[in-house]
Amino acid sequence: MVEPGRGGGSPGPPVQVSIIVPVHNSECWLDECLKSVWEQDFKGTMELSIFNDASQDGSAEIIEKWKIKLEEVGVSVIIGSNNSSEPRGVGFAKNQAVVQSSGTYLCFLDSDDVMMPQRVRLQHQVAIQHPNSIIGCQVRREPVDSTERYTRWINNLTQEQLLTQVFTSHGPTVIMPTWFCSREWFFHVGRFDEGGKGVPEDLLFFYEHLQKGGGVFRVNHCLLLYRYHPQAATHSVLEGTIWNHRVRFLEDRVLSSWTSFTIWNAGKQGKKLYRSLSPANQKKVIAFCDVDEKKITKGFYTYEESEERPKPKIPVCHFKEATPPFVICVKLDLTGGAFETNLDMLNLKEGMDYYHFN
Repeated sequence: MVEPGRGGGSPGPPVQVSIIVPVHNSECWLDECLKSVWEQDFKGTMELSIFNDASQDGSAEIIEKWKIKLEEVGVSVIIGSNNSSEPRGVGFAKNQAVVQSSGTYLCFLDSDDVMMPQRVRLQHQVAIQHPNSIIGCQVRREPVDSTERYTRWINNLTQEQLLTQVFTSHGPTVIMPTWFCSREWFFHVGRFDEGGKGVPEDLLFFYEHLQKGGGVFRVNHCLLLYRYHPQAATHSVLEGTIWNHRVRFLEDRVLSSWTSFTIWNAGKQGKKLYRSLSPANQKKVIAFCDVDEKKITKGFYTYEESEERPKPKIPVCHFKEATPPFVICVKLDLTGGAFETNLDMLNLKEGMDYYHFN
């Protein structure tokens, strides 16, 4: 199948990298974002593919201004737009920007973020070596003190953890505004969900990518200024929606091959996970484990909502007495290292003896 955007009889050499930018009312950040495209030190052929999704502000004028500047330095600019009064959503806008582009590789960029000059060059080098992978990078958060735990997590995951920590509430282990992948692989995975507001389109694409055997790599340089602000589309996705996708993915990828397991956390999060599991997977839970003496002394958790009679009672024990494998529902990086010390003490292997679902 010919991917859209290929072979439109376009003159000149084939484009190596298309920078994919969805835009919706982005006038306050767009100048800085597009200037960062202009400042790339990549020596290959590059184009900018923008899709303006029903912006009502001055975004269109800023795009036109940068189109002239970018074309002066040999970067072609493709502009698509939805001119109705209603935006179609970020999944749709990203797909449109990809379809109208023609690069062999795709470099995703959000309109409120800023690339470092070496981003395209360094990610392109890695992508060539790993054609079926999503390549990310380290980021700098703006403002600096927003989401400190999340930023540390993004920047410090090991290569193994990029594949094992895919079930946590943080979402994709390389964040979407840093994604770089081949066009061919993007269409093999099959585009972003276009459900619009409230759909975690990046998480769904990332899960589909992993299901199809895709790899995940990160360039260990800070190549993106990643802005945090309350208007971000991220905030419109419901917590419950993401939770359900994560549970299903955990069941498919991990629990389907386990015959029994322990949930690490006899509190709210652990019980919530238990209640969210399919009946078949609930039966595999042999215990909850914890450090809280009160919960351990109580001895068990009764699943009150169960239709079964007698109602299932799941033992609660101290983590040192518990049997792996574990699904861990304790948040990382919050207990001043106490939890991490306890986990290290057990000498377990992440991705085999335990997975984080925090």
